[in-house]
Amino acid sequence: MASLPLLLLAVSSSLSLSLLSTPAAAAGVFSVADYGAAGDGLRYDTAAIQATIEACAAAGGGRVLLPSPGSYLTATVHLRSRVVLEVAPGARLLGGARQRDYPPESRRWYVVLAENTTGAGVTGGGEINGQGGEFVVTPNPQKNIMVSWNVTGDCKGDECRPRLVGFIDSKDVRIHDITLNQPAYWWCDNTMIHNVSIFGDFDTPNNDGIDIDDSNNTVITNCHIDTGDDAICPKSTTSPVYNLTVTNSWIRTKSCAIKLGSASFFDFKKLVFDNITIVDSHRGLGMQIRDGGNVSAVVFSNIKMSTRYYHPSWWGRAEPIYITTCPRHPGYKEGTISDIQFINITSVSENGVFLAGSKHGLLRNLKFKNVDLTYKRWTNYTGGLYDYRPGCQEMVKHRTGGMMLEHISGLEIDNVRMRWSRGSLKGWDVDPLLFRPSTVDKLSFHDWQSLDVSR
Repeated sequence: MASLPLLLLAVSSSLSLSLLSTPAAAAGVFSVADYGAAGDGLRYDTAAIQATIEACAAAGGGRVLLPSPGSYLTATVHLRSRVVLEVAPGARLLGGARQRDYPPESRRWYVVLAENTTGAGVTGGGEINGQGGEFVVTPNPQKNIMVSWNVTGDCKGDECRPRLVGFIDSKDVRIHDITLNQPAYWWCDNTMIHNVSIFGDFDTPNNDGIDIDDSNNTVITNCHIDTGDDAICPKSTTSPVYNLTVTNSWIRTKSCAIKLGSASFFDFKKLVFDNITIVDSHRGLGMQIRDGGNVSAVVFSNIKMSTRYYHPSWWGRAEPIYITTCPRHPGYKEGTISDIQFINITSVSENGVFLAGSKHGLLRNLKFKNVDLTYKRWTNYTGGLYDYRPGCQEMVKHRTGGMMLEHISGLEIDNVRMRWSRGSLKGWDVDPLLFRPSTVDKLSFHDWQSLDVSR
């Protein structure tokens, strides 16, 4: 089964529907059953759901209820301002698997789509399911091959698949107490995402959990994300991203658990990631700055994680922390990364920390305080490689370092422990620190240790 959960804050033509007769709605709750929804999972309920939404919006807002039990098959439905979609516990909203179920423009391929709304949301305790398994052409334990709807030329490659939930150019968004399951692909201002569970197929690419694209003042709390691609991924495609807080969450991913970029045309500023558990991910905390945007004032704190190797077709080489900036293409501007703090971090990883700026895009003023890094190999994938993808130098053969440093001005190490569990695995050839002095300056080490804990 393939799944792609995705909440994308970004940018549909409304479906043209004639409203059915409008039954009375009790206390602002409008049931789709009153508008003709079958809820059998076989017949499309799109018209009934959209009619309920329009009636709710015309009444000044409220909740559109998908009652339980029921499986409601739908093409894209469009939320309106002050309308909250409530999927009751035991109910499911199922996304259609046909290209004609979605708008012509690929950027608007969502099961639930809100554009230019205020106060719209999703809740209820039930499930929104993208039927991602229907989009797998060839199942592969390393990386599934997905269907591609690129016949119109509006998109390319395996990104030509629908997403689950999208809020575009919207504000005061509230998403809570909902399960997002089996998406087929991967929110703008003042967004709250709380108690959301996201389950995506572990072998499906472009299967992000939550993408925060060009969105500000976002709070994500108490979320559980288990998916194949990046789990929480701020992107700055058309405008800056600032004031993002992520707390009290659990993540497993075959890619990067928390990643800024790689779409990074504008700045990222004032981001906080606190009290997060990361399990068996290909990367832990990452930044891929490739398009000239700058990053500043980011705090990672109280994080426990384990990172491991997966097949090299996935970006990443088991780095617990991966901070990079370089031009995506020759001639691109190089962004800088500055004032980044890692506080109270514990990891068990199959590779070291990778900190690589570029000649005109330095990493500045990085601080590691109370950090415990355990290095241990337990898979048989090839080590000795640094992964710069996308762009830059791609995959580069290199000795493994507890920390590998390039193009840095200002690195403070305070109470950092490196613990090496070397075991008997061949190829585990490591150094505590690797760097070229000509590219690194202003280093400060206080209470730093590198210890062998087993042989």
